[in-house]
Amino acid sequence: MSPSVQNETGETGETGETGSADGPVPYRQIRARQGDDGRVTVYQAYAPAIADAALAAGRFVAPFKRVRMTWIKPSLLWMAYRSGWATKPDQERVLAIEITGAGFAWALEHACLSHFEAGTYPDHATWEARKSASPVRIQWDPERGLHHEPLDHRAIQIGLSGSAVDRYVDDWIVGLTDVTDLLHRIHAHVRARQLDEAGALLPEETPYPLPEALAATIGATLHPSPSPG
Repeated sequence: MSPSVQNETGETGETGETGSADGPVPYRQIRARQGDDGRVTVYQAYAPAIADAALAAGRFVAPFKRVRMTWIKPSLLWMAYRSGWATKPDQERVLAIEITGAGFAWALEHACLSHFEAGTYPDHATWEARKSASPVRIQWDPERGLHHEPLDHRAIQIGLSGSAVDRYVDDWIVGLTDVTDLLHRIHAHVRARQLDEAGALLPEETPYPLPEALAATIGATLHPSPSPG
């Protein structure tokens, strides 16, 4: 994340290992806590002043700044890694933000990868044109386990800027919950080597239904790679 970006900052087994009961996880799959009404939960970490104001208002208000890119993360374990279990400076409070399914879909539909990728865009000029027209950035970073170890698959990070931030703050948010204590409880179990107990506290994050054409645009993977041989 660049210095100008606002500070904010899976289904896993008990040890955070890759895969699930249904088989290996696709390399770049969006996984999130999803409600029956289509709502999607994302996470952000903030300094107490921003978190307290947001919780009191039910939306992000000052000292939150709309002029800066704000990153949302559907993976709680990646958020735990990024914030150091909600202990890093200006990331001491982690919020679970429920947003509308329509808002989450809009963000993906208006997104561009942060960096050029030959397998996703036909050429650099095409990527530059899409980036210029897109208020949303996508990054795929290694998913993390309970010990913050990198897993074999990736977790999506979604950066909102400009009109996307306004939509997020004004239209998409339907609920804010402070999950800082939850992260601390999970971390305490991990430190005590109580991995079953830690894993039991994790939310269920299921594959997000991503249309094939959109998956290609943001570099997502819909199916696991075939085993060699």
